[in-house]
Amino acid sequence: MNILLLEDDLILSAELCKFLESNNFTCDKIYDGETFIRQIRNNSYDLYLLDINVPKINGLDVCQTIRSFDKNTPIIIISAYGDLSDKKDAFTRLADDYLVKPFQFEELLLRINSLLRRKAPSESSDQEIIRIDDLIINKTEQKVFRAGNEIALTLKEFQLLVYLAEAQGRTVSKQQITEHVWEHNFNTNTNTVEVYINFLRKKIDKDFKVKLIHTRSGFGYYLSPL
Repeated sequence: MNILLLEDDLILSAELCKFLESNNFTCDKIYDGETFIRQIRNNSYDLYLLDINVPKINGLDVCQTIRSFDKNTPIIIISAYGDLSDKKDAFTRLADDYLVKPFQFEELLLRINSLLRRKAPSESSDQEIIRIDDLIINKTEQKVFRAGNEIALTLKEFQLLVYLAEAQGRTVSKQQITEHVWEHNFNTNTNTVEVYINFLRKKIDKDFKVKLIHTRSGFGYYLSPL
């Protein structure tokens, strides 16, 4: 299980990660909210621990940013702020738990394990969040983000993007795309697939140095940062 910690107290951060790693977790530590958000755009974690009072972007705003594209990954706020109003603000932003400093590490461990147990039954083999480089696809919410910015897609554009992403870098032919996205509702000799690929490129790739949607001449299309 991978945990990402947002905590600007260097000593506490190091001690927390050491404790979690001794209990069979991996723990990455980040010291400011801006770097934290960059980290989650490119990496997948099972749980987030967020201090509130950190540099650049505070933990509550980070929590809100996470929930804009990820409704499922558990979030625990760890903060010296113990007022009811502070806790209310955190839960309003859809945090799952709130622990006031100072706390015993064992209590934190109990809360982490409880949240992960609750999360496990709802998981399925059908991945809800797909991350490729700085592209995030939320299948449940039908939302797409690149570099943190939401990209508006039509239903068919979204379905085409998901199909390409789920191929995991493999090349898919025009015939395969029509079978899975359009369900044979048009003749494969038409240029509909090419038109929609171009629509996606304009929205997903045009303003970014790293291009994700590629053509393999004579074979089809694939989605990859390479």
